[in-house]
Amino acid sequence: MAAVVRCPIVIGAMPAYILSFTCPDRPGIIHAISGALLEVEANVLEQEQYSDLETGLFFARTRFESAEPDLDRVRAVVEARTSSFAPDASLRLESSHRRALIMVSQYDHCLLDLLYRWDAGELPIDIAGIVSNHEICRPIADRYGLAFDHLPVTKETKAEQEARLLGIVWERSVDFVVLARYMQILSPAVCDQLNGRVINIHHSFLPGFKGARPYHQAHERGVKLIGATAHFVTSDLDEGPIIEQEVERVNHTYTPEALAEIGRDVERMALSRAVKLFAQDRVFLNRHRTVVFGA
Repeated sequence: MAAVVRCPIVIGAMPAYILSFTCPDRPGIIHAISGALLEVEANVLEQEQYSDLETGLFFARTRFESAEPDLDRVRAVVEARTSSFAPDASLRLESSHRRALIMVSQYDHCLLDLLYRWDAGELPIDIAGIVSNHEICRPIADRYGLAFDHLPVTKETKAEQEARLLGIVWERSVDFVVLARYMQILSPAVCDQLNGRVINIHHSFLPGFKGARPYHQAHERGVKLIGATAHFVTSDLDEGPIIEQEVERVNHTYTPEALAEIGRDVERMALSRAVKLFAQDRVFLNRHRTVVFGA
C-alpha cells in the first residue's frame, strides 16, 4: 500500500523554502547565507540563529520565498556561497513534507493522536506507514488507508526484523521514525544508522521510573508532577537528546489509574509537539542536547 499524502495549502504565489544550517561558528556565515538569498531574489519569512559558546557550533533556520522555482538551482547557489564553512545543511521546499514512519506496540493513544492531527492538517508530514510488533493496531491503519507492517520481535527474530525495518525505511524514503509507544528496544546498530532520526516518547522526565508500571511506581513515591519527555533515540536507553517535555501537577488523591490517564495526555502532547518541530526543521542536534527553534 502506498504512503498517503495530504496536499499542502498554497498561501503565496512564490514557492517557500526552508534552509537548515549548522557549522563551526566563525565570522561571515550570515553574510554568506544572505548573499545566496539575495542572488535567488529571496524574501525572508522567518530567521532564527544561535551560536553555542560551549560547543562552538552555529545553528540557523531560514524560511524564505523566492522567485526561483527550481530547488536544485537554489541549492546550488546556497552551496556555492557557503561551501567554505563546510556546513551540515538541508534545503527543501516547504510543501515537500518530511516522511514519517510510525512504530507502535499495543498502546494506541499516541498513534491515534498523531493520525488525528495529521488528518486535520495540523502535522506537516507524509506518513509512509505504520510498523508494529503486534496486530492490534492494524484496523487503525486500515481506517486511515495506511500501510501496516507486522514485524513480531523475539530474541531469535530481532536481527531479521530490524533488517526488514531498515529496508522499509530506505525503500519508502523515510526521513524520520516515530516511536509512538513502541515497546521494543532498538539495537545499537539501528540507533547508529538512524542517528538523529528516531523520536521516542518516555513516560516521565528523564531519568526516572524506568521499567514496568511507571504510574504505579509514581503513585508509590507520591509524585507531585506527571511528565513526559520526547527525545531522540540513542544506544543509551532513554538518555537521548531531549526535544520536548510536558508536565501536569497532581496530588495525593490521584489513583494510579488517574495518573495513567493524565500520563497518556502529556505523552500525546509532548510527542505531537516534538514531531511537528522536527517536521518543520526546527530541531538540531547539538552534541548530547538539542537546539529547538520556535519552541
